[in-house]
Amino acid sequence: MERHAQGLSDQKQVETLKELCLVRRLLDQKKNDRNKLYSVHAPEVECISKGKARQRYEFGVKVSVASTLREGLVVGIRAMPGNPYDGHTLEEAIERAEILSGTRAHTVFVDKGYRAARAAGVRVCMSGQRRGMTRRLKAELRRCSAIEPAIGHMKADGGLGRNWLKGTVGDRLHAVLCGAGHNLVRRVCNLNCVIC
Repeated sequence: MERHAQGLSDQKQVETLKELCLVRRLLDQKKNDRNKLYSVHAPEVECISKGKARQRYEFGVKVSVASTLREGLVVGIRAMPGNPYDGHTLEEAIERAEILSGTRAHTVFVDKGYRAARAAGVRVCMSGQRRGMTRRLKAELRRCSAIEPAIGHMKADGGLGRNWLKGTVGDRLHAVLCGAGHNLVRRVCNLNCVIC
């Protein structure tokens, strides 16, 4: 194939050599290697460990979702290429949510994936936390668990589970569009409740 690529135009030659590099990477990888290639057509896809018995792994790109506590509106959503640790993305998610909502967050409720995460000037409450929890914080923490069904609805009904756009830019655009669609559905449902 490399000899065949020599006779092609420059642009076609570059495209062919990129595909050959992906094929060589796919054939050379071993079982325990890091940065494996899971898809030739979407090389940015990664294996994400879920830690659940039913579905231990997912393949794709990790997405960070920030929502309001009471309304459940998505105020920050972003695709995180490279499968980073959740705790390392907390400050960026808080900053993005503050920019979009226009208000400063005082308390943030997170799941156990954000273990040992800290943010400057913000109180971080994690599910299962006992120390320093007042009645009000406990009630808000229970309300915070409503984000999990919202993420499930965005995956199943909103199209977050399958991305049709190409590359890391497509991943980011798709995540933002799914968050905007979720907010629109929430607003329409609220309007229907008011009208009826």
